[in-house]
Amino acid sequence: MQAESERQVSAFLHHIRVERGLSRHTVAAYRRDLSALKDYCAERELSSWTALAASDLRRFAVGAHRSGLAPRTVQRRLAGARSFFDFLEREGQLAANPARGVRAPRPPRDLPRTLDLDQVSRLLDIPDGDAAACRDRAILELMYSSGLRLAELTDLDVGGIDLRQGLMRVTGKGRKTRILPVGAKAVEALRRWLRRRAELASPESAALFVGTRGRRIAASTVQARTAYWARRAGLPGHVHPHMLRHSFATHMLESSGDLRAVQELLGHADISTTQVYTHLNFQHLARVYDRAHPRARRKQDH
Repeated sequence: MQAESERQVSAFLHHIRVERGLSRHTVAAYRRDLSALKDYCAERELSSWTALAASDLRRFAVGAHRSGLAPRTVQRRLAGARSFFDFLEREGQLAANPARGVRAPRPPRDLPRTLDLDQVSRLLDIPDGDAAACRDRAILELMYSSGLRLAELTDLDVGGIDLRQGLMRVTGKGRKTRILPVGAKAVEALRRWLRRRAELASPESAALFVGTRGRRIAASTVQARTAYWARRAGLPGHVHPHMLRHSFATHMLESSGDLRAVQELLGHADISTTQVYTHLNFQHLARVYDRAHPRARRKQDH
């Protein structure tokens, strides 16, 4: 099984990286998950992927869960196996997908942390200073203005944004492109940054945002600078760039109530992904109701 299975896994990983455009982190996770499945097959003396049955995959999932893996990780392992066997089936190397219909334990849904409007204002109130501070203000304004993922932000080129019309072209997950509006505050911050961009950018760089060495800014730099300005603003807890995306979605939904529009703006393929923000919205409404309604609170003692 060894040589043939490794060839099949390599072909699958190449497919999801090159043809489906999945991130290197996702590809690495799939590689680890398929390696765990291969070890499981070796322990059970299964000679090839074709020898796997649905019952084997259920035992694989149960064993992973009993070993202490979180339900979300077990779910991802099965999703990786399902995608892999779908690939082999399409390639004519497998008669049927044994993972189809096998379900992992349902993980609890973690609600994303968000900033309220006052906290966002404090974070974005970056004083005028050097070119790096000017860049950081533009980055944070743009992330909150348009709900960008971190990778979408770092991938932006100067030519991908039209400040006159307040629009930008973003390439999201699976290399899907969408056009997003850019708010007036973000446009203003971007104009100021573009006037100073040459102080940091190397002449050949097309990146909208660059680091101190003149090349495209790294995701880790954006994370570090976001945490730095959050500390300066006195915000509690660890503030990271994705919190601005969560805050954008929550505030948009609170104001508009239009779940489909928020789904489009965020670039979610499935509206169920966007629906997590309706839970946040309900929590907010429940707190307001509890504070405001004279008969809202239950008596603790009878």
